[in-house]
Amino acid sequence: MRDWKMTVKLALIGAGVIGQRHLRSMAITNRVSLSAIVDTAAAAGQIARDLDVPHFADTQTLLQNMHVDGAIVATPTEHHLTPSLCALSHGVHLLIEKPITSTVEEAAQIAKVAESAGLQVLVGHQRRHYDMVAKAREVITSGQIGQLVAVSGLWCLRKHDAYYAADWRRKWQAGPILTNLIHEIDCLRHICGPITSVLAEVGNPVQGFEKEDVAAMVLRFESGALGTFILSDQADGPWAWEFATGENDALPSTDQNCLKFIGTKGALDFPNLTLWQSDDPEPSWTSSKSSLDLPTEFGDPYVRQLDHFADIIEGIAKPIVSAKDATESLRATLAVLDAARTGRRVSLT
Repeated sequence: MRDWKMTVKLALIGAGVIGQRHLRSMAITNRVSLSAIVDTAAAAGQIARDLDVPHFADTQTLLQNMHVDGAIVATPTEHHLTPSLCALSHGVHLLIEKPITSTVEEAAQIAKVAESAGLQVLVGHQRRHYDMVAKAREVITSGQIGQLVAVSGLWCLRKHDAYYAADWRRKWQAGPILTNLIHEIDCLRHICGPITSVLAEVGNPVQGFEKEDVAAMVLRFESGALGTFILSDQADGPWAWEFATGENDALPSTDQNCLKFIGTKGALDFPNLTLWQSDDPEPSWTSSKSSLDLPTEFGDPYVRQLDHFADIIEGIAKPIVSAKDATESLRATLAVLDAARTGRRVSLT
């Protein structure tokens, strides 16, 4: 059994699928220790017993009975606010799973309370911890492909029917836009810069639940670049971040890129980082094209994220995804739903 007596003491609030992913990462890094698990489910009590840590039904009871340095909030998105505010009121730094909340108003409330209390909030957009994301940002911002003109993306990953057996997963808060597109939007904002407006359509022709089956959108970036993106949890294609990277052992690896960044002097396939450029100094449609695979390391983003959280708690780093930053990713993601509902372009400026 793992000895959890380390320096930075963490509580896990929510021991479901993503909470258990954090537990596996905690077993790898030597920077943090697990002090307690908070969850109303009986199964969470067994997990706590297996790990030899206390189990509490709510955050308030936990913090009235023991001290922790930080907490990971991994409950369903619509239940992020209450435990987050409770932890902040007890002086606890937070790692909140993405999206930070299901509404911009709740996200802003968390950011305001944390700032007033002098506490740090790291939001779990774990892809920011990949070297490939940093490299793509470097390629785009350095002008290696010239001026960014267009972005094209796909996320087509058919989830099995059992995934939606739980009623809460049929609600809009648990649909692929807030659950999965939020990752893509955060990456695009980080790599390409702010998104200024969104046009979108959504539909649910397959399952007919409250949540969407498919979404298509057009994004305008502050730089003037335009982007298109198609998202579906009912389309069985080989194009999705998880398929491209193989980061989830439960899913097959296809090695198919799911994003293309296209500029005036070249293009970048992502996330496998294939750089395309013309062989002529002044590229044109008659120029021959050559490709170059850019080297990068593949580290576990959840472990890196926990190490970063430890640095934040120890006061030697600031969150690379702050509550305010994550709120803007949430705002842009929710704009997809707003644009589809109203049939109008939603401005984010």
